[in-house]
Amino acid sequence: MTTYIEIHALHSVPPSNLNRDDSGAPKTALYGGVLRHRVSSQSWKHAIRKDFNEVLDPTEIGTRSRMLASTIGELITEQRPELADRALDLAADAMEAAGFKRPVPQKRSKAEIDKPETGYLVFLSQLQLQSLASAAAAASGESDPKAAMKAAKVKGLVDADNSVDIALFGRMVADSTDLNVDAACQIAHAISVHEATPEYDFYTAVDDAKSRSEDEEDSGAGMMGTVGFVSSTLYRYAALNVDQLRANLGPDEAVRKAVDVFLRSFFAAMPGGKQNTFAHGTRPTAVMVTVGTGQPTSLVGAFESPIRANDGYTKPAVRALATHAREVFETWRQPQQVLVSGLESDITPLKDLGDAVSINDLVTRTISSAVGDA
Repeated sequence: MTTYIEIHALHSVPPSNLNRDDSGAPKTALYGGVLRHRVSSQSWKHAIRKDFNEVLDPTEIGTRSRMLASTIGELITEQRPELADRALDLAADAMEAAGFKRPVPQKRSKAEIDKPETGYLVFLSQLQLQSLASAAAAASGESDPKAAMKAAKVKGLVDADNSVDIALFGRMVADSTDLNVDAACQIAHAISVHEATPEYDFYTAVDDAKSRSEDEEDSGAGMMGTVGFVSSTLYRYAALNVDQLRANLGPDEAVRKAVDVFLRSFFAAMPGGKQNTFAHGTRPTAVMVTVGTGQPTSLVGAFESPIRANDGYTKPAVRALATHAREVFETWRQPQQVLVSGLESDITPLKDLGDAVSINDLVTRTISSAVGDA
């Protein structure tokens, strides 16, 4: 049966606007009949991918862009400077030969050089980009470089050497489905464990030059507006399919590293919406990580009845999570391993479910249980 690592976290955030909707307000959702604060999975995935840049070598990280032909062109020029004039055409040939729709120039302005772009975002690892550039340079002397690359089966280059983020979050190519990579990771939209209604801050910005001038009659605000915000205690959940991760990455050494960086980034990364306005950087208060086989199970049901409290939400939320987890484990599926970490003053109710450990030990023991020791 498939092995899953599941992460359950309670994460308190102050007044903030982590993830906005189309009107600029914090995203929300109805759950349990009341309005909840919501942070989309896409928003937290983006934050996690940004955190990867701080801890991984660039060769282990992918790039998702409509403009990868330009990146491949630059790599071709680095490898073969004499091909600089043809680099973009060769890069477009390489991408088409690999199975993507051919990148074409997009007219933006007279001042800009038109560069080829795909009609959709393409997600490739640095090693895959390097391989396509090398294949294009090798075929540059042929009368039909694109045909030569197709004959050399460059499509296989895009199936190998997945980066950590591609292996975790997958890749979808609608017009060439054999280039798809099934995501090894599921991340839920984070929702508040309690009812949460966005508020709005009316702000003004003073015009410094006007305020210093004795001749100015109007020395008040130079601009004004409103910004939405909300504070909440969020339940966050993710499930990591270890078998799929192994299929996407290959050797267990790579799988162990991917699990390590994902767990640490899940705990550390924060969406950056309005960060300078609210300075909302926080870490989870309580974390429970399980390793087991069979269908993964979110514990969000612990909060279907919203937490109601006058002295904070975290402690009653931890108690509700512990009670619900115990019932789910006894009724449906007992994990092989349960590890708990977080602030000592808050995690006590969870300690009956598994071993309370430091974050470092939690990561190490999870990898050992799910993947095996090095």
